[in-house]
Amino acid sequence: MKFLPVFYNISERRCLVVGGGAIAARKAELLLRANGRVRVVASEVGDRVREMASDGRLEFEQREFLLQDLHDVVCVIAATDDADVNAKISNLAQSRNIPVNVVDNPDLCSFIMPSMIDRDPVQIAISTGGVSPVLARMLRAKLESCIPGAYGELAKLADENREAVKRALPDVDSRRRFWESILHGQVAELVFAGRGEDAHKLLQQELARFDVDAVRGEVYLVGAGPGDPDLITFKAARLMQQADVVVYDRLVSAPVLDMVRRDAEKIYAGKARSNHAIPQENINQLLVRLAKEGKRVLRLKGGDPFIFGRGGEEIAELIDENIEFQVVPGITAASGCASYAGIPLTHRDYSQACIFVTGHRREGEDQLNWEMLSHANQTVVFYMGLENVEQICGSLKAHGRAADTPAALIEKGTMAEQRVFIGDLDTLPGIIAEHEVRAPTLILVGEVVALHKRLGWYKSGEEIK
Repeated sequence: MKFLPVFYNISERRCLVVGGGAIAARKAELLLRANGRVRVVASEVGDRVREMASDGRLEFEQREFLLQDLHDVVCVIAATDDADVNAKISNLAQSRNIPVNVVDNPDLCSFIMPSMIDRDPVQIAISTGGVSPVLARMLRAKLESCIPGAYGELAKLADENREAVKRALPDVDSRRRFWESILHGQVAELVFAGRGEDAHKLLQQELARFDVDAVRGEVYLVGAGPGDPDLITFKAARLMQQADVVVYDRLVSAPVLDMVRRDAEKIYAGKARSNHAIPQENINQLLVRLAKEGKRVLRLKGGDPFIFGRGGEEIAELIDENIEFQVVPGITAASGCASYAGIPLTHRDYSQACIFVTGHRREGEDQLNWEMLSHANQTVVFYMGLENVEQICGSLKAHGRAADTPAALIEKGTMAEQRVFIGDLDTLPGIIAEHEVRAPTLILVGEVVALHKRLGWYKSGEEIK
């Protein structure tokens, strides 16, 4: 993140614009909309700046920029046609710790002007870090179409009732719950319909009958998918913004975790081989305890929570404790990683079945049904099998699978760091050692793996064939 997003209060404070053309005029108008006291200095001036000066909206002096122009200003915008002058202004301003923006030159800026959606008092700023203003405007246009102008009126209604809600609900979590019910419910719909007085009355009624003690906790068991945040479902994204606390696994990618509400408490409960941050039984009890405290708990699990995610064990505990919960499926690693590697899990010419297998099991558990897993014309996907790859390949060969059966390793599938390694049952262990393949890695075995050469579309990381 090159720039820190901030909203800067310039109301009734002096701001300097150097330049008198059309771009300078637009920047001056933006500063005026934020109630800044604007002075424009320029050797040449356009009609729009003259018009604003004659209307008394800003001060204007037709002359060259002088060092004393920086006295007692809170921000500077350099918008001249002279690159040397703009650079000089930037250096002088930054040496005095005055925020400066140089139009069309982000390298000389200490702040940049985003593309904005104004629903006063609601403001949305969109920035590309100065690299593509056109893209920022395109994103703004998309958001404009789905954010009604009445959101400003809704924010004003909330502001008018903020102190009353604080008096009635001294607890922060209770206030958050109340406002979420208001902003997602009938009060908001009345505002959108232009019925502001009715909305105000209904808000007061809802506040009077809001029962803090009736607020119950809930658990959201959400599949985070294989890593790419674009693969998260709409429902998952919505619940991720509602949660008070998130309990997340090792396989939840950083970009997905960034989608969680920023002020939510985050508890790591990841598991690696022989290294469990929190044992599963304790995780189950943690979910129950947090929910009984009235919190909305996001249990965020890589892939799908019901495919080798032990989600069934967790909701069984919730049911026993009478805790409300929701389950949101996610794209499981087999589907996501295989798709990004260009390997169809089924194909009418090569594979009429697909089997998901866990690569590690409870201690003392019976062996897998290797005879069944070794049948031809099927795809076998091994989750968490990296440590046991020699046993997996050896057992499949011992039960009839040919040594040259195609096999793939997909490391960090769907992510920018994805690596795909193509081999067979004989070469797979050696590939892992040679290329230092690390978890999370999925193992795919079957004739469909050979289709990767033709169908592989996601170009990322390294491919060994």
